[in-house]
Amino acid sequence: MNEEHFCLDDSPEFRMVELDEVTSTNDFLRSYRPVGPERRMTLVTAEFQTSGRGAGSNHWESRHGENLLFSLLVHPRHIPADRMFVLSEVLALAIFRALSDFVEWQTANGKRQMINDEGAFAIKWPNDIYWEDKKICGMLIENELQGDRIERCVMGVGVNVNQMTFESDAPNPVSLAQIVGEQVERRFVLERIMEYFTRYYDKEQEEIHEMYLGHLYRKDEQHIYRDKDGEFRGTIVDVEPTGYLNIIDEMGVKRRYAFKEVEYV
Repeated sequence: MNEEHFCLDDSPEFRMVELDEVTSTNDFLRSYRPVGPERRMTLVTAEFQTSGRGAGSNHWESRHGENLLFSLLVHPRHIPADRMFVLSEVLALAIFRALSDFVEWQTANGKRQMINDEGAFAIKWPNDIYWEDKKICGMLIENELQGDRIERCVMGVGVNVNQMTFESDAPNPVSLAQIVGEQVERRFVLERIMEYFTRYYDKEQEEIHEMYLGHLYRKDEQHIYRDKDGEFRGTIVDVEPTGYLNIIDEMGVKRRYAFKEVEYV
């Protein structure tokens, strides 16, 4: 793996704010208005969140100083509001690639204790990162619009890095340390995530979308899902550029879902 990492030092285009404790890093950035020129990207990290949130009413469990808790503020005015899902794809791909690189590097250097010989990361729609059937990363993305453009985008992330036991009722958490068999330097993982994010942020939206689909959890596999009408068996065939999930059921009917309209069973 390339040993050159994204530099987390302040620059004219980048600023990093490191906090010990905060309600949530997204809360901090929503009200953040810096003095001086606008930075292209502002990254805020925390050792602990007193009110860490996932999507909807979900709570994100993380012990003090064990995991990566951060939010990234960008100003993607070049992206139309109806294509905002590409930002979710960019961040999911960056984290997917960073974690995959780290596990591959650990394996190549003989440091990894295998949990599952067939283990691999995938992106679970819309933007969770999974190791096999276990969740290692969740995101909460909040956009502020101005007309038909995105003025500010705050992207909150929790990555389970070094936590070895979980106490919440989350059904399937896993950490990077559990996967590789040893504690991990969190800053190294963060640098890698930011390296990929900055690389993908300027790519063409069509290219990002195809990459996202190529790593989608359960794509082209038949599984059981649940919507407002009950359980059904179907196959994920696509995610539209607008973010809607497409599932073909056993009767050959295409079902189209927005976030939270369908559950994985």
